[in-house]
Amino acid sequence: MERYKILRDIGSGNFGVARLAKHISTGELVAIKYIERGYKIDENVQREIINHQSLRHPNIIRFKEVFVTPTHLAIVLEYAAGGELFDRICLAGRFSEDEARYFFQQLISGVSYCHSMEICHRDLKLENTLLDGNPIPQLKICDFGFSKSAILHSQPKSTVGTPAYIAPEILSRKEYDGKMADVWSCGVTLYVMLVGSYPFEDPDDPRNFRKNIAKIMNVEYSIPDYIRVSPDCSQLLSRIFVVDPTKRITVLEIKQHPWFLKNMPREVVENDRKCSKKSEKEEITSQSVDEIMGIVREAMIPCSIDADDVDEIEEKVDHSGDCV
Repeated sequence: MERYKILRDIGSGNFGVARLAKHISTGELVAIKYIERGYKIDENVQREIINHQSLRHPNIIRFKEVFVTPTHLAIVLEYAAGGELFDRICLAGRFSEDEARYFFQQLISGVSYCHSMEICHRDLKLENTLLDGNPIPQLKICDFGFSKSAILHSQPKSTVGTPAYIAPEILSRKEYDGKMADVWSCGVTLYVMLVGSYPFEDPDDPRNFRKNIAKIMNVEYSIPDYIRVSPDCSQLLSRIFVVDPTKRITVLEIKQHPWFLKNMPREVVENDRKCSKKSEKEEITSQSVDEIMGIVREAMIPCSIDADDVDEIEEKVDHSGDCV
């Protein structure tokens, strides 16, 4: 903590609190996510840290380091001054097709990179896409708490994610391809940017979860007549919203789609070139995986614990499976 000066709270959730801080030596602004020590440092937190620290892409919030305080595990992240993409849509109502495409191109670029690193996000949504503070904002994917690595973890089968964005196969309670589920969530994000509402939510009964699930399983959605969407865009959505994930358009196919390629920002092309899996050789963080996991192990021990319980907790960490 001697390295950072806390400025203010910037968010909170089930995990705890996030605070804006300034690195004392460099002056860099960062976001620090605090999670209470003890039982809250679970498998999802371990996955979030291990998966996120391996990713370095301009459209993904940068993981910087972790440290432990007497009461919390602290995760230091890049600060996105522009806030959530969700808030920007709420202010605008909906985006023009060109603006929606601009953000969708960046979203797909970041997701494509995650998939090239064998990581599926599993909770892509507007609230997990942030914007930097530039006049022409850059999109940043965040929150890897539900992410899974095809290398480190088992095949996804749990029902996770946000109901409005969830893919049909996730509801089957069987193993599924997390990458194809991410594609569906990207489609929901695109639809919301274009229309200003969720594709499978009944506007007259939005909290009827059972009805919304039925609409997802039957792919019952439409674009209102008063919203003009190009045929190419409509066709892309129809190829994303396909119940059978083996017949759904892939990320690679999206990147080759005529609508996606229109007005492609040069920086997106450059990001794809520079951040391909084979060319990525830059050291990810100043901390090794072993150092990070040592800190996580320490954080699993509550701040006030009897010495007799330490061995039991260490035993639990060593046998937790995915990340150790």
